[in-house]
Amino acid sequence: MQAPDNINSLHSQICELILEARATVSRTVNFVAIVQNLEIGKMIVEKQEQLGWGKSVVEQLSKDLQTEFPGQQGWSARNLWLMKQFYETYRSNENLQPLVAEIGWTHNVLIMSKCKDDLEREFYIRMTRKYGWTKDVLIHQIEGNSYVLYLNNQTNFEQTLPEKYKNQAILAVKDEYQFDFLNLYEKYSEHELELALITNIRQFLIELGGDFSFMGNQYRIEESGDEYFIDLLLFHRRLKSLIAIELKIGEFIPEYAGKMQFYLSLLNDKVKLPDENPSIGIIICKSKKRTRVEYALRNANQPIGVSTYTLTNKLPEYLEGLLPTPESIAENIKLIDNQI
Repeated sequence: MQAPDNINSLHSQICELILEARATVSRTVNFVAIVQNLEIGKMIVEKQEQLGWGKSVVEQLSKDLQTEFPGQQGWSARNLWLMKQFYETYRSNENLQPLVAEIGWTHNVLIMSKCKDDLEREFYIRMTRKYGWTKDVLIHQIEGNSYVLYLNNQTNFEQTLPEKYKNQAILAVKDEYQFDFLNLYEKYSEHELELALITNIRQFLIELGGDFSFMGNQYRIEESGDEYFIDLLLFHRRLKSLIAIELKIGEFIPEYAGKMQFYLSLLNDKVKLPDENPSIGIIICKSKKRTRVEYALRNANQPIGVSTYTLTNKLPEYLEGLLPTPESIAENIKLIDNQI
């Protein structure tokens, strides 16, 4: 016998309530655990400063706690030292202390140990919190220098996208993508690059950074009896936008921007749904001259980003000295939390 519609509706509502309650409990437990670790780290630091505690005292404290709380993990000497380092890292930064309690301990340890300064840590904390990065994804993003590559990206989104979601779009495009998961020979075609990315679609979407869904490659659009094919078509869930990607194995030339504008116009007229936002284009080239990109995008009326890719995970030298001022970085990082 089929359940009445009102019973099905009640079932769905109860399931939603249960899942939300579990998520709330999980967030609360995590918050309490992180605050506890901060406080333990503070107590150890204060005792060290007062009494000159050394390594042996912390090791003894670890043994005592493991005896007091048998079967409970987290009381190793190494973890206690990490709590001490955790407190020392954030003790003077009142802005970051509330943020660290919103991601897991393992994520916090990774960010604390692998990042050079508080601005970089804030970037990864906010991105982890917003996109729900797993431990492996976070490691991949840190080792791939996402902090630098997001903050230096080249787009015209400031001029072409509505205020309500341009900041979100800016954070959806990297300046350079690391395709070190591809096994390509020294010489390869654009078609071979495309097929390699499709074969490794999961790693490709992870490298893009989150919220991208794959819709197809060589995506066909017909206009006036002619066929046009977009290399890769994705959809960004938060932006609610189609994302057209064109792959180039050479250096960026201005003509690529004109071709992308044409594709975006077609997508907006023939593919985009009424409730979706304007389509966005990303041109991914092997190399680019930054000034040339600036000129090519200056008067473009469609939202386009121009990125490069590398088959290794080494940060290119030209980016090492290009980071904005600390004040500008801090403002850009705060935009991560802006919702559409």
